[in-house]
Parts: sequence; structure tokens; C-alpha cells
Amino acid sequence: MVKYLCKISGVSRSGYYNYFSQKSRDQRKRKGEKDAAAKELILKAFHFKGRLKGARQIKMTLAGQFQCVYNLKRIRRIMKKHGIICPIRKANPYKRMMKATQEHRVVPNLLNRQFKQEIPGKILLTDITYLNYQNGQRAYLSVIKDGSTGQILAKHISDRITMELATNTLHKLKKNRNFKKAKDALIHSDQGTHYTHPDFQKLVKKLGIRQSMSRRGNCWDNAPIESFFGHLKDEAKIKSCKTLDELKREINKYITYYNHNRYQWNLKKMTPVQYRDHLLQVA
Repeated sequence: MVKYLCKISGVSRSGYYNYFSQKSRDQRKRKGEKDAAAKELILKAFHFKGRLKGARQIKMTLAGQFQCVYNLKRIRRIMKKHGIICPIRKANPYKRMMKATQEHRVVPNLLNRQFKQEIPGKILLTDITYLNYQNGQRAYLSVIKDGSTGQILAKHISDRITMELATNTLHKLKKNRNFKKAKDALIHSDQGTHYTHPDFQKLVKKLGIRQSMSRRGNCWDNAPIESFFGHLKDEAKIKSCKTLDELKREINKYITYYNHNRYQWNLKKMTPVQYRDHLLQVA
């Protein structure tokens, strides 16, 4: 019977008997014990700072916070084995707010997707997104991100999508003591009405920063900030917020986590603040 079953299943008899040998059982037991210990560490990294993470984030958090090095293949295997599921971003195409009037002015795309120039304070990326929270409420978040370091330099949240949403973010950038404008700095955005508005453009010039805009309808021209918004909506506890003040506190907490504790694969496995300091040291 064993010979027949091995034949139809494509397994050798020696392999069958070897699988049930005491030696193989001991090996599987030891592997199971090691996986159980690894699972506990992976779960600690997975829940670190209360933000769920994917395999690459877990790998970097294990190394950075727990001084433990696992390869990605092992982490993914154990996550799959124990049903540890990371958040997955859903496609959320940007909706245009309104058409610009005649007085609004579009400027050329000076950036041309050269996001990482390895100089902190040189490439600034800005955009606005909406945040849906409890009872059908909606708020709007404007941020400015450093293209080279990935650090969020300024933010402003409002329950109204007025011009002040963008201009107040610029004012907060100016007040940020950790921000140092580099030579030939530019701020890049889409062609939304906030950024083509004369008030925004005058303030940009007053700050001594050049302005650049994506091509119409091309989200890839400002991909890093779209990526940040995707991670924020996956990882921040937005939908559980009951009030605007509660939402603001959660966004503040998340951005602090993002800047100081969220390791990034493309930043040499450092956090944005660590990578900024690294660039300043090697400059």
C-alpha cells in the first residue's frame, strides 16, 4: 500500500520513511520552536509604536530597535504561516478641487522627477489630501515633504479647503527651526488651484524658493508625496477619530512617528531624520 501511494503521489519510499523518522521529527520540532520565537519578535516589530507594518518595515524595525537581523524571506514566511497581515494601500486617484481662474498661473516642471538630490532642504514637495473620519466627517491635510530625506517639514489640517490650507503650510515651514533652505531650493506641486493662486506664488517668492509644477493629470510627477499620503491613510488611526481635534492629535502623532521611527528601505534603512543627519554629515 505504501509503495502504491508513494507512486501515485510522486514521492519516493525512502523520502516517505525519512519524513516520519525520529531525526526528521526532531528537526521539524526545533524549526517550529525557532519560528515561534521569531514570531514573537516579528509581532513586537509589527506593532511597534502602534503602527502596523509590512515585511520590509518589520525587517528594518527589528534591526533598528531590537538589534535582530532576519532576512525578508524568513519574515514573509513566518508572517504567512501565522496570518500576520500588513495593511495594503488601495488605489485612491487624486480628485481635482476646482478649475483655476484666468488670474491663476501654471509654472513649468523644473523638477522632472529628480526627487532625491541628496541635499536636505533643496527639493520640497507639497500636496493636499482629504481625510474621512467618524460620522461622515471630512478634513483636509496639506503637507510639505523634503524630497531628499523623506521628512515631513510642515503640515496644516482644516475642515475647509480654503487658500489658507496651502499658505498656512508655507508659514509653518518658515517657523520650523529644523528646516534650513538649501541653495536653489524649489517647491513642487501639482497644478491645483491652491498652487496656481497668486497669493501662494507670492509667498513662495517671498521665501526665496523657486516653484515647479507637475504636468497636468500626471500623479507620477509628485509620486513621493502621494506615497506618503497612502502610508498615512493605511497606518494612522483616522477613521476612529470622533472630532477634528482628535484627528489633529492623531496626525501629529503619526507624522512624529513617520519622521523619527519609521524606517525606509530607500533611505539606507534609516528613518527620515536619521537620513537627514547622515546627509548633513557626509556633505
